[in-house]
Amino acid sequence: MMRRRDFLRATLVTAGSVVVPTACSEEEGMTGACDVNEDDTFFPQSVASGDPTPESVVLWTRLVDGDGRTDLNLALVVALDEAFTQLVELRLSSSTVAATGSGGTRVPVTARAEFDHCVKVKVKGLSPGTTYYYRFYYTTGNGCFSSRVGRTRTAPAPDADVPVRFAFVSCQDYVGRFYNAYAALARQEIDFVVHLGDYIYETTGEPSSQAPSQERKIAFSDVGGAIALKADDIEFHAARSLGNYRELYRTYRADRALQRVHERFPMIATWSDHEFSDDCHGATATYLDGRYAEREDEDRRKAANQAWFEYMPVDYRAGEDFQYSSAAAYPEDITIYRDFTFGKHVHLVMTDLRSYRADHLIPEDAFPGKVIVNDASLQEKFGAVRPPFASPYIGDIDAYKDGLYRKALEEAAAAFGFDPSFGYLQNERPRVINAMFVNAIVAKLNEQREEPLDLIPESEYAFWERGISYADLGKTDYYSKFGSRYFVLKDPFDAVSTFAGDAPVMGDAQSAWFKDTIEKSKSTWKVWGNECCLSQLTIDIASSLPADSPLRPRLYMSCDGWDGFRKERNDVLETLAAQDNVVTITGDLHAFLVGTPAEDTSSSMNILEFVAPAISSATYRSLLRKQVAAHPILKDVAQAKNIAEGIEDYLVGSTTGEGEDMTKVNPRLAFCKAAGNGFCVAEANADEFVVTLHMLPDSALAAPLYEEADEAALKKQITTERFKTVAGTRDLYREVGGKWKKWNPEVADWDA
Repeated sequence: MMRRRDFLRATLVTAGSVVVPTACSEEEGMTGACDVNEDDTFFPQSVASGDPTPESVVLWTRLVDGDGRTDLNLALVVALDEAFTQLVELRLSSSTVAATGSGGTRVPVTARAEFDHCVKVKVKGLSPGTTYYYRFYYTTGNGCFSSRVGRTRTAPAPDADVPVRFAFVSCQDYVGRFYNAYAALARQEIDFVVHLGDYIYETTGEPSSQAPSQERKIAFSDVGGAIALKADDIEFHAARSLGNYRELYRTYRADRALQRVHERFPMIATWSDHEFSDDCHGATATYLDGRYAEREDEDRRKAANQAWFEYMPVDYRAGEDFQYSSAAAYPEDITIYRDFTFGKHVHLVMTDLRSYRADHLIPEDAFPGKVIVNDASLQEKFGAVRPPFASPYIGDIDAYKDGLYRKALEEAAAAFGFDPSFGYLQNERPRVINAMFVNAIVAKLNEQREEPLDLIPESEYAFWERGISYADLGKTDYYSKFGSRYFVLKDPFDAVSTFAGDAPVMGDAQSAWFKDTIEKSKSTWKVWGNECCLSQLTIDIASSLPADSPLRPRLYMSCDGWDGFRKERNDVLETLAAQDNVVTITGDLHAFLVGTPAEDTSSSMNILEFVAPAISSATYRSLLRKQVAAHPILKDVAQAKNIAEGIEDYLVGSTTGEGEDMTKVNPRLAFCKAAGNGFCVAEANADEFVVTLHMLPDSALAAPLYEEADEAALKKQITTERFKTVAGTRDLYREVGGKWKKWNPEVADWDA
């Protein structure tokens, strides 16, 4: 068993005065003029820094030598210049003093075998708003070898009236694609990078989003420790063991473009879902859409958490001496939500939207016909006139017609492979089932029965009580992400959300911390590092559906994001909109998006949202193509293929309804580009918050454009769009032809 003192934690180092060496003296711990050899063999993942404050930063490397089973000693050197002629004295803190000494300009650290030889050093006592250079040294019998030189920068002092310039990124799948967006980002002049999640992808070739190539593929060494999966007749694996997750980080961080970004800028990171498992909630995956084999897996979740802790240069709210322990109860094993200030103008608040969230409101294994809101509840909310999406139901399937249709459903359950309890607990009665869904099942069953069963006549059920079943929300299959996480009917979902109990995303402790942090912030700009899209993403597909389609026109594109948690979304937006100058920077969507999200009942109290695309992962449009092709209804509707191709028009500016009832589908959504990769750069000062979108076509990721000789070719493929908001307003502006135009959500257009 691992001893408590052996848990991985950052080595704590305090910086002192600056030393200008006049000669190389190993005895004095100097470097400067030493003849060292830069060698990637010993440092295959190069170096990284992260979580800068005005007086500290976390530095990282990984050292490789020998059989991998032995601890290795190395040293860290920090300087004010890239030539390392102005060295910073470093002193180990009292809790981490090593037997080899406590300081000098070269401080000793250990790469422990049990932590994959990852090294994390938190350097304190630095000067605010200052650029530092650092590298690690490793001495063998053949000489002294160094890592590549890293550059980092501390945050400006809290009272500094200085502009802040940073990038924000997300979603960097390695499989089949190159990091050309990072090659371009590395040439920017910025203070730091915010990573909004999906730093790794846990799968090796998931066919809906990944296409391995000879140059860009993942193959786990520990195949037995991985999860074997199959889709579209393609077999692939998902990480499960600690070794699997470590191997992903090693592979991703060996990419030269990503290394350059880490070498040049400190990174502030959170995780999304793929650092553990796609569309996860807590420690539960969703690969099998709720089938019996899919269960909560805390061991897997902790393996993912530990690998992230080892490889990411992160500081923690639990204290600078925080040490990861897999023996701790999940999710208390690690807390990653935290905040940073950059001078007077930027307060960055980073959240964790995966560890504490509940299951999706519509479970993937929900029985479509199960009624979840009955007639009495609907009348209490809507009055005697029930909403048009409510459907008639059988009040007790066991008693109706002496159980005739219950027996038919049980027969169908065996034939079609669904839950024979119809989604109810063993002794839960009565079992209330949507009448039209029963008819659909009976009609399908009759296709293979010698003696067909009569359908329930409409003349009979037309006068029955009405309610909302999972089928009314778009759930047509028994085990499916459609009608659960994707393509969910908006109007009935909104109604069900008002009846459902609180389904948390942040969890109580994080939510209280988040609100308190935002409300007490004195910075000009309160910036939320948010993993999931806050702007409403609804489409109206009336023109794409035949008249008899069981789908209704308005759909939420995804209920895995904030659209799927209406109560907490409104609560969060109410808190944020009560403050001035709140901006959310968002990832996960794989598209560029700009909007002014507001709480459902508000027409004027909004915040600003800027969504970064994927660095390299499959674009939103390409993912939609495959989702539409796999949908049980849309795949057979010829016009539905236009959804993916025209998604930008569906989302921005399109209307729903007719005549006087016509409204904009997403009036607060101002811009969407669904077919590109890239990154965003934000510039904040006392007056403005400006965001520039750097857009690459996804075709630009097929081959690496990493070298200086490729710079011109890469620049030619990048186009930009600029947006801004002004302090003291809630307005959004877009630069058009050198002039700024304001977004008007009333007409969903840009005013001159």
